[in-house]
Amino acid sequence: MRKKKYYFDTSIFNFMFADDAQDKKEITERLFEILPDQAEGIFISEEVTREIGRASQPRKSQMEDLVRKTSPQILETNLEVETLADRYIREGIIPEKYRGDAIHIATAVINEIDVIVSWNFQHIVKLKTRTEVNGVSKLLDYSEIEICSPQEVIEP
Repeated sequence: MRKKKYYFDTSIFNFMFADDAQDKKEITERLFEILPDQAEGIFISEEVTREIGRASQPRKSQMEDLVRKTSPQILETNLEVETLADRYIREGIIPEKYRGDAIHIATAVINEIDVIVSWNFQHIVKLKTRTEVNGVSKLLDYSEIEICSPQEVIEP
């Protein structure tokens, strides 16, 4: 089976330190244990680094240290990403208020990532988003993308 490229949004780094959500923390820890050996690559975007930069301490430092330790490839937010994110917002897939979520998805789609991994069930990991993002991708000649929770990724 071909190795896949995985995009982690900010929620993945955040839940590594979520002592108030022990089950999600444990699943996320498992994700970080197994995925580096199974993946073709782990990717984040400039949007992830911006969101981490806006976090309060000590979480900000914890997440920055985890990013350094994990060494994901950082994908740039360029005009093509911005344009696709705008399309997701115009189509009502992601609300304007959560433009960062649209940037995460657009970055992954533009860079031909296989799977977006997120704990964001409000705007990213949900059937409507999966279906409509892939519909827009098909219309614009981009590859389809899987959008999953860490639980889905670590299950054998």
